[in-house]
Amino acid sequence: MEEGTFESLGYCADTGDYPARQWDTRADCEVRQILDRIADKWSLLAIALLAGRVMRFTELRREIDGISQRMLTRTLRHLERDGLVRRTVHPVVPPRVDYELTPLGASLHETIQALVDWTESHQREIAHARDSYDRAEAAAV
Repeated sequence: MEEGTFESLGYCADTGDYPARQWDTRADCEVRQILDRIADKWSLLAIALLAGRVMRFTELRREIDGISQRMLTRTLRHLERDGLVRRTVHPVVPPRVDYELTPLGASLHETIQALVDWTESHQREIAHARDSYDRAEAAAV
């Protein structure tokens, strides 16, 4: 393969061999696309709410403050397409649709929870750093 070319359109360099390497910045990089998807606020909230339980669409919408019906539908479809959420349609009248995390989605939730735990553990340090930065910026003006 010619240097500087990629194996396929969605392929980007392995991000595991050098810890500081950023994922490929090309728009067609699958790693970038996946990170963009799972790191958006609606996906994070849906994954967190579905952790360890099954919920109906209306329950999710009620729990996620500020999300529109259209955005929740899109978010859940994307998560389902990525194999993170399972959608089950029950043949009843009126129709009932349940959502739950797949094993892959549950493993992602564990990672997200670790990030939340880290943030909670370090929020005072971050607040202090922000305050110090803001004071230094204000003094420089």
